[in-house]
Amino acid sequence: MNLPVADVERATAFYTALGFEKNAMFSNEQASSMTWSDSIAVMLLSHPFYATFTNKQIIDARQQSGMLLALSFDDRAAVDAFTQAALAAGGRELHDPEDHGFMYSRAFEDPDGHGWGPFHMDMAAAEQAMAHQPAAG
Repeated sequence: MNLPVADVERATAFYTALGFEKNAMFSNEQASSMTWSDSIAVMLLSHPFYATFTNKQIIDARQQSGMLLALSFDDRAAVDAFTQAALAAGGRELHDPEDHGFMYSRAFEDPDGHGWGPFHMDMAAAEQAMAHQPAAG
C-alpha cells in the first residue's frame, strides 16, 4: 500500500517503532519502503512524490477518511503491544478497545492521520457466534 506522508523521515521512524523494517533498496529521501511481512509492505511517499502517481487531490487524512487499514494478530496481547507502540511513537488512539467476544480490536491514527485497526479474531468463537445469526439476504 502507498501512503502519502508530510515528512518521510518522521513517518519512517513511526513505522519502525511499530516493528516495520525499512527496505533500503526501495527507499530514498522521497520514499521509504517499510516491510511488515513477506506479503505486506507500506510505501511512505512524500506528498510531491505521491502526486506523480495520481491526478487526484491528496486528502488530509486527519480531516477526511480515505481508507482504514487492518492487521491481524495472533492474540489480544499482540494487538495491545502494537497499539501501545503506535501511541508511544506519536500515534493517536481513536476509541477504547472493542471486545466482541470472538474479535478484539483497537484503533489509532499515525501522525499523518492514516487509520489503523489491529485486531485478533478467534475463528472458532466467530463461527459459533455466526451460527446463531440469520443468513444475510
